[in-house]
Amino acid sequence: MTKEDEDILYLKNVCFTQEKFSLTADFSVSKGGRVAIIGPSGEGKSTLLLGISGFLQPTAGEVLWDGKPMSNHPGQRPLSILFQEHNLFPHLSAADNVALGLNPNMWLSKEQVLLVDKALDQVGLSEKAEAYPRDLSGGQRGRVGLARILLRKRPLILLDEPFSALGPALKDEMLEVLDKILKLTGATALMVTHDTNDAIKFADEAILVADGHAHKPQEIKSLFSNPPLALQKYIGTRR
Repeated sequence: MTKEDEDILYLKNVCFTQEKFSLTADFSVSKGGRVAIIGPSGEGKSTLLLGISGFLQPTAGEVLWDGKPMSNHPGQRPLSILFQEHNLFPHLSAADNVALGLNPNMWLSKEQVLLVDKALDQVGLSEKAEAYPRDLSGGQRGRVGLARILLRKRPLILLDEPFSALGPALKDEMLEVLDKILKLTGATALMVTHDTNDAIKFADEAILVADGHAHKPQEIKSLFSNPPLALQKYIGTRR
């Protein structure tokens, strides 16, 4: 089987434009791949995720999933997205925030209630089911967001610096929870991060976003061992 046969996400000669800023991309991602999105601030990393998720439509090209164009409606795309704020509703308990992954109106069957309980247990939050986001730590709020992603069972997961506000120990803990979820679901995952250590721990490949272009995924260790000039400037390497 060739890599082309394994590719699941394809950005085909796309251009995403926000105000006066444009980002181009032409690359594919393998099924089950874990890809870090890295690069200088303001160069379009979040723009890339918005384009893949459907919140920003391309001005050229198209986004394909399994060989077919994705819907223009974000809610109809086969993905879940987690932002730094973890997408939690402050007036809902942890369990209710997770339940949104099954049913937006939270009218759950007994079986679905059990699935919510199981998801919270899998991310280590069984005892916090009735707690509200304001009463949870940053790491616990992140776990709630990941539990909801686990229940949604979407084959593509997009993460926009979800752990950037956490300290090193909590980051490692959350990356372990994320690793567990990806193994359980087999999902393809792309994560924006400004932390090179997080990128290496999370990903097999990395997409460098710089100078208005999202480059093709490259094996992450080789990319950091021989970084192009744009990445050298970003990580402070001089060669």
